[in-house]
Amino acid sequence: MSELLDDTFFADPHEYYRRWRAQGPVHRIDLGDGLDRWLILGYEEGRAALADPRLRKDIALFDTVLARKRGVTRANPRPQEVLRHMLNSDPPDHTRLRKAVSRAFTARQVARLQPIIERTTDELLDAMGEFERVDLLEAFAVPLPVTVICHLLGVAIEDHDTFRAWTRAMVGTADSATDRARAHDDMVRFLRDTVRDKRARPGADLLSVLVADTEAQLDEQELVGMALLLLVAGHETTVNLIGNGMLALLRDRPWLERLSADPELIPAAVEEFLRFDGPVDLATPRFTVQPITVGDTVIPAGEVVYVALAAGNHDPAHYPDPDRLDLTADRGSHLAFGHGVHYCVGAPLARLEARTAFAGLLRRFPDIELAAAESALRRYPNPIIRGLTDLPVRLRKSESIRNPVGSEDR
Repeated sequence: MSELLDDTFFADPHEYYRRWRAQGPVHRIDLGDGLDRWLILGYEEGRAALADPRLRKDIALFDTVLARKRGVTRANPRPQEVLRHMLNSDPPDHTRLRKAVSRAFTARQVARLQPIIERTTDELLDAMGEFERVDLLEAFAVPLPVTVICHLLGVAIEDHDTFRAWTRAMVGTADSATDRARAHDDMVRFLRDTVRDKRARPGADLLSVLVADTEAQLDEQELVGMALLLLVAGHETTVNLIGNGMLALLRDRPWLERLSADPELIPAAVEEFLRFDGPVDLATPRFTVQPITVGDTVIPAGEVVYVALAAGNHDPAHYPDPDRLDLTADRGSHLAFGHGVHYCVGAPLARLEARTAFAGLLRRFPDIELAAAESALRRYPNPIIRGLTDLPVRLRKSESIRNPVGSEDR
């Protein structure tokens, strides 16, 4: 029998994972629509599943699987632009799409973005320094990666608040399915116009390069889907890496003080933040084209399967004392960015942004502390994105009369 994922799961999935893990490395879940999915919990089992060719992601075939399970003709009748990208494809299409963008995310290419990352970080920290209390997500963790990914893609989004409203609605904070659909449609419309503009007036940005790539030959839907994937995933991962990592430090003051005193630990600390409370909980779904065996359980063909990256990263069979934060531990083999052919192409960029962000924050605000009760903090009601809706912090010990909107004590 499947178990429903509700608000208590999103608040603390590890309470569930510990209970489920005692029953075996695979569990059945319900995301609220009455359909059974299979959830893989173990580190070794999850790593194997992420690289298993019997688990597919092709969006057209996936729609057929979901339609059959729901007893309908088509599972997703909406336009498919948002879904036609490398995260929802298998080789050889996946190989073609990933090759088109992967050279922009090599360590050497990402290093060229360091000046804009550092400049944006400094500007945001300067602005934050005018206040006693801020929402760290709104003031820093969101605008930093949004600025960087828009620069990389050549997307001129003047109103970052609008862009953030679109993405937040799409990852699950909208009040209704209608609001989520409207946000999706608005963003797709914007990106379609942007792609057409790149065809007419190309620049040196990544989106212009993708438009002109004669080898990959991306059609307009693929270009729109790729742009949307890179924009949303390219900032959402870093937003939640910074937010979740800072919350871990604010909960564990000795580590915050040690990291402030020894910034050489920051690269290792970022890896531990990724393992301890990474920005993605469940990897995006796959479906079985043949039966697979996980532990003692056989998952039939034609079933939807999720790999719980967060559960694997807390598997006691792989990590000693996995629920303890340890910024000096060698735990670089985590699953936070996935594994196999769908390993996150933007991982080098997310790491560079996070290292720069934590170094700047702790240098400028070593006395930073939570400005709200921890019980008041809320998580996205989303099984894939693991992120806070806000993170109110006090930047210094002295009192101040300046307090921007959205950062009140609560």
